Amino acid sequence: MIEAKDLSKTYRNKKGGVEAVSGVSFHVAPGEIVGFLGQNGAGKTTTLRMLTTLLQPTSGNARVAGCDLRADPQGVRRKIGYVAQSGGTSPAASVRSEMILQGRLYQMSQADAVRRADQLLEEFDLTGLAERPTITLSGGQRRRLDIALGLVHEPEVLFLDEPSAALDPQSRSMLWDHVREVREKHGTTVFLSTHYLDEADALCDRVLIIDRGRIVAEDSPTSLKQQLGHDIVTMELVSGADRAGVALAEHPAVRDVQVDGETLRLTVEHNDRMLLEFLRTLDSADVEPTSIQVVRPTLDDVFLSLTGRPLDAAAPQPLGA
Repeated sequence: MIEAKDLSKTYRNKKGGVEAVSGVSFHVAPGEIVGFLGQNGAGKTTTLRMLTTLLQPTSGNARVAGCDLRADPQGVRRKIGYVAQSGGTSPAASVRSEMILQGRLYQMSQADAVRRADQLLEEFDLTGLAERPTITLSGGQRRRLDIALGLVHEPEVLFLDEPSAALDPQSRSMLWDHVREVREKHGTTVFLSTHYLDEADALCDRVLIIDRGRIVAEDSPTSLKQQLGHDIVTMELVSGADRAGVALAEHPAVRDVQVDGETLRLTVEHNDRMLLEFLRTLDSADVEPTSIQVVRPTLDDVFLSLTGRPLDAAAPQPLGA
């Protein structure tokens, strides 16, 4: 549904140029929900704006829903929905009139636009808000309206730029449910940019990680975490932590042992059978545990491993800045 090949964007300035996106290549299959994960300033929005024909690439090309990005930008626009970070509703207009207007802008008849608006009002739990001015909506309500507007013309691909930014946890969870329903009910392909790790983990079939304008990894969230190949096991002991640490350090799955008082922190290879083996080792060393906790790698660990920085760190300056 999306096939990007060496997409690049350079902004010219007095120093020469700033390379915001550098040779991005990837594909998205029909019906996938794919997340574009990276820090603010990493190139996510610039890439989305190129794929949605709002920015002309400096080089490279893409096909979106079967249409060539450069040769047929109007064809791309007809087949996609795009929801920007800030939305685009008129504050004084009612929810329903905004949706009908959106349909008319896509050359739908008045009757079809009204029918489609009423359908989406119901799907996005907005029916009770239909006659309210959009300025009176809460953040979560407004974001649901933004996505509904992007779906009025039944696009094959929906682009979402930071869809849940600034929403409270309950509103974010509700929004995720609606995004899943869009795919499940209509088969819509969804491509979303985000810098929220839990959003990518909860929603996406695959994740593309972008850093300094380049894609540095892509896979399912589960596979990316498994590629790190380690878990963290924390053990609280009654006593004998030093003795237990020495015994456990000899286990072939243990990469590192840290002892802090009567607490052991083990970095271990991912292995569902390891806890049973560790308990046997503790028993042989005559050491009694009071608690054991296993922490799997997170997408934040993945990002840190790939880039050397946590996702919430300040984004580095683009090349040439």
